[in-house]
Amino acid sequence: MQTGENEQALRKILDMTRLIAITILVIHFYFFCYAAFSQWQLTTMITDKILGNIQKTGLLSGFHKSKLFALVFLAISLIGAKGKKNEKLNYQVASAYLFTGLLVYFISSLVLKIDMGFRPAALLYILLCSAGFLLVLTGGTLLSRIIRNRLNSNDVFNRENETFPQEERLLENEYSINLPAQYRLKDKTRKSWINIINPFRALMVLGTPGSGKSYFVIRHVITQHIRKGFTMFVYDFKFDDLSKIAYNTWLQNQHCYQKPPRFFIINFDDLARTHRCNPLEPSAMSDITDAAESARTILLGLSREWIKRQGDFFVESPINFLTAIIWYLRRYKDGLFCTLPHVIELMQADYDDLFTLLRTEKEIEVLINPFVNAYLNDVMEQLEGQIASAKIAMARLSSPQLYYVLSGNDFTLDINNPEDPKIVCMGNNPQKIQIYGAVLSLFVSRLVKQVNQKGKLKSSLIFDEFPTIYLNNMDSLIATARSNKVATCLGIQDFSQLRKDYGREQADVIMNITGNIVSGQVTGDTAKQLSERFGKIMQDRESLSINSADTSISRSKQLESAVPPSKISALSSGEFVGMVADDPDMKIALKTFHCDILNDHQSLKSEQDGYREIEVIRRIDNSMVQHNYLQVKADIQEIIQSEMERLLADPALSYLVIRK
Repeated sequence: MQTGENEQALRKILDMTRLIAITILVIHFYFFCYAAFSQWQLTTMITDKILGNIQKTGLLSGFHKSKLFALVFLAISLIGAKGKKNEKLNYQVASAYLFTGLLVYFISSLVLKIDMGFRPAALLYILLCSAGFLLVLTGGTLLSRIIRNRLNSNDVFNRENETFPQEERLLENEYSINLPAQYRLKDKTRKSWINIINPFRALMVLGTPGSGKSYFVIRHVITQHIRKGFTMFVYDFKFDDLSKIAYNTWLQNQHCYQKPPRFFIINFDDLARTHRCNPLEPSAMSDITDAAESARTILLGLSREWIKRQGDFFVESPINFLTAIIWYLRRYKDGLFCTLPHVIELMQADYDDLFTLLRTEKEIEVLINPFVNAYLNDVMEQLEGQIASAKIAMARLSSPQLYYVLSGNDFTLDINNPEDPKIVCMGNNPQKIQIYGAVLSLFVSRLVKQVNQKGKLKSSLIFDEFPTIYLNNMDSLIATARSNKVATCLGIQDFSQLRKDYGREQADVIMNITGNIVSGQVTGDTAKQLSERFGKIMQDRESLSINSADTSISRSKQLESAVPPSKISALSSGEFVGMVADDPDMKIALKTFHCDILNDHQSLKSEQDGYREIEVIRRIDNSMVQHNYLQVKADIQEIIQSEMERLLADPALSYLVIRK
């Protein structure tokens, strides 16, 4: 026990042992250099008598025997020595003192054989031997001051301590996405699997540009789901990177489907390689709420700042106005002219003609009353404030190329229809994101409504750079799509990007209800939120305490973040952290991962080199596009003219005609 009395007694024993060593060394000098001591007149009868008694013990029977005994007692005294610790001391310095001291201590006897007179030789011998003894004492004392138990300084970033076991089993089912990986557990590299066994609980892929979202994750979602017979929608932000992968995988795996799906492309830059599709397909719009949802989607897509101002008078008014126009065209001749280009052109009509037409449809009367009253009462400033923002925003879509793509009807958006399965890729252009993004938002909104229904095929919706389009009620899709076998994959660069484009509330909901997270390098609040989501693990902790007598190391276990925010901010390309969701019939205990996804780069490169280009769908020239553009305008003029003539010819309806 380390009590004060015991430590004091130990020090006294050590001091006594060291005194014995010095006494033996002095006796050695006195006995073997007796002639010199005699000439120095340092001998007495008492010391001679004591020396004789000591000689009888055999201690002085050999020249080096007494020196060895002195050295042994010195070593014993050093064993229990506790000097003041010093971090700068090391074993090299202490060893140098020890070996030098031992060398001088034993070689000093050679001095006695030098012919220089006995007294000088004896004096020199005593000095050298004493110096060697002191050097050994110094070296031994330095050894006691060295810090023997040092902290592990090799792992300065605490990498080994922050490792944890991960799922090493391959868990596969008919819906799963399985990514091979490797991770470090302490100082060993082990193989693992990222098993996304329930993609219907949504998958969010995060990462800054260059972190490897598409190459390491999204491309495998596309290829594995097509091989497992999924119908698919791909939003390809940088067309045609993902579309080409989907196209070639579809070509090679059509045998995986009971009924092979058809492949369709929508893009607005290369009209020879695009199909035509009407997002306002009349058969898919059963009531006016569909028109209202479409109007909200496209206007919020064109004016993203309106997303955070939903409910304001000057936001809801343009939406109601556009809803009225869409539903009018849906009801006119059973939707013969219900396309987005016709909606845009009808919006630009004169107020007299426009309001006259809209008044003929009873279902939208409640929507247009405020506008008609403002017009009739000459409240033009209010009217322009309500309508002009919608007209100006929609006028940006007045393009022959857009009109050509949006006014056709090559396919419908019910991609998971058992009778007509489809794989649809829609491409954006980063340089025209404001215009194309709004139109594609409308496509996606209508597609999601038709896909998220019971009794359909399993489908996969993949959104690269999801914040570049606006999908209203995305949280509802994630929450309800699971039961309808709709898997959703969202590619996002950073959570702040989602907040900027969707508003804080909706962004938080999307983030929190997503079941599967795969994240590359992200920083700031995103890294902090992910770190909290991944939870904590037990980590070893060491602390070093140094005092004048001793050092002590305290070891403990403490709950710390499994993946700290700083580590998420410093991930390399291809290195991912995340968490997966499981199923009741396939439990996963180790849901969290921090690993390198293993891509066979050479195989992927050879596969990509063998890809076929997306085939030309139809030969088209500029005259055909212009003709279609002018035809849309002519259709609207014909609608206005024919309806005005009908109303004026019928006395019962002539009161609807507005003339100012």
